[in-house]
Amino acid sequence: MKYLFFLLFVNVCNAQTVGLIQKDAGSLDDGYVLFSPISSTTSYLIDKCGRQINTWQSANRPALSAYLLQDGTLLRSGNSNNTTFTAGGKGGIIQKIDWNGNVTWNYTISSALECQHHDVRALPNGNILAIVWESKTNTEAISQGRNPSLIPATIWSEKIIEIQQTGPTTGNIVWEWHVWDHLIQDFDTTKPNFGTISSNPQLLNLNFGASATNQDWIHLNSIDYNEELNQILVSAHEFDEVWIIDHSTTTAQAASHSGGNSGKGGDVLYRWGNPRAYNNGTVANQKLFGQHDAGWIKAGNPFANQIMIFNNGNGRTGGNYSTVEIINPPVNGANYTATLPYLPTSNSYIYNAGNAHNLYSQNISGAQQLSNGNVLISDGPAGNFFEVNTSGNTIWKYVNPVSNAGITTQGAIPSLNSVFKSTFYPSSYSGFAGKILSTGTIIENQNTLSANCNLTLNVEPTIFLENISIYPNPASDFIKVKLNSFESASIEIYNVAGQKMYAYIISSREIDISTKDFPNGVYFLKFINKKGITNFKLIIKH
Repeated sequence: MKYLFFLLFVNVCNAQTVGLIQKDAGSLDDGYVLFSPISSTTSYLIDKCGRQINTWQSANRPALSAYLLQDGTLLRSGNSNNTTFTAGGKGGIIQKIDWNGNVTWNYTISSALECQHHDVRALPNGNILAIVWESKTNTEAISQGRNPSLIPATIWSEKIIEIQQTGPTTGNIVWEWHVWDHLIQDFDTTKPNFGTISSNPQLLNLNFGASATNQDWIHLNSIDYNEELNQILVSAHEFDEVWIIDHSTTTAQAASHSGGNSGKGGDVLYRWGNPRAYNNGTVANQKLFGQHDAGWIKAGNPFANQIMIFNNGNGRTGGNYSTVEIINPPVNGANYTATLPYLPTSNSYIYNAGNAHNLYSQNISGAQQLSNGNVLISDGPAGNFFEVNTSGNTIWKYVNPVSNAGITTQGAIPSLNSVFKSTFYPSSYSGFAGKILSTGTIIENQNTLSANCNLTLNVEPTIFLENISIYPNPASDFIKVKLNSFESASIEIYNVAGQKMYAYIISSREIDISTKDFPNGVYFLKFINKKGITNFKLIIKH
């Protein structure tokens, strides 16, 4: 028996338990993965071999999201240790940290009356959307039609604010939306908001899921923005729904039921996941169960403009298991076809249907559609990120080695290594232009898979833009640049260390760039014109 125990102990210690666990053919290698361990104040950017590319330090643990902006700045939310708002995802701080680790914005939304939580989102204009709890007394809630027997001393409503940075620690709120302005209830005819819930799905039932003990009765846990539609998507955990609202409104219109592109002000334009929340279904019609990370799929990807959701499956009919799902909302201009319950009735895509892959993440977690059709899935509580191909097979897997006790030693079983979600950025992402992208060491003490890992970098033999073509790729002695018509533009080439190797202001429709003296390797070409900056990957191979 002692000998058997010794063998089991040796096998566990020799196994790969953290860092890179699996890397098979077909994984999307040409980019980097960003994650921010919940128990740490460090955010990490790694390549698909698990090697560090960059790290950012903060004074606060995450709360809970982290994103890389288009200039290479890290946008993150931080935990202010608010003592009033104590539920999961509590935050209170929004930070920007540049590529070199300098904090360029530290904005606080944390008091006894309000607290930022869970997620933030950068807008194209540079402003930031944030989810914020706001406290309401039981007197305020009862005055709006809340059942007095189903309310604690205070409840937390939700608001969404848009913040324009004005200084290192300051900002202006330039737009806001409040759940409190879009309520309905059928409990008390003498109170405001009384109406027929099933006939008003654009409003939110003040008594849905009401409890005398649960202050956090909505619990928004993700936010996304669609520039083309100028709409906001949020995940409402306690309603088991996702909601879409109009962002084209003024703040006054957002507090009303008219205005904006939709003509509906701040009312809910679309909701999906649980028709019971608006009295249009039963448990049998419920689709979402404690979901997280609802987001629009980016243009150019499979299922573009549809919505991907990590459906945690907590309390799912038929047993607890998690799925990644894509739905295609019935968009109709600036509105949505109002068939009740809201369509669709089926998914465009689902991973782990029937628990075929034995996945259950009780909370947090997320998923991202990649450009090649694969999906990056974050099993948040386990700190496990894995990529599945279009057949649903796992082809890449990484386990966060950062735990509450520090860096987990290879071979030890990690614990308390949860991550809200991970995000993949292709190497062509504008945030990497001009940055030092040399590969560093792994996070954990050792990893044999990482030590022997090679990446497959995808390059186009000819790079085409609207008015330009660049070839050959890979190149040896030269690359040729051709413009269909002359325009004011310039080209810069950087190596992976961020050193500028070449710069040229285009003065003719056709130029040759000598690469004879460029060492073999990967380079980044930046094409700059009046429309902006576009980045491409080049390979030089003599």
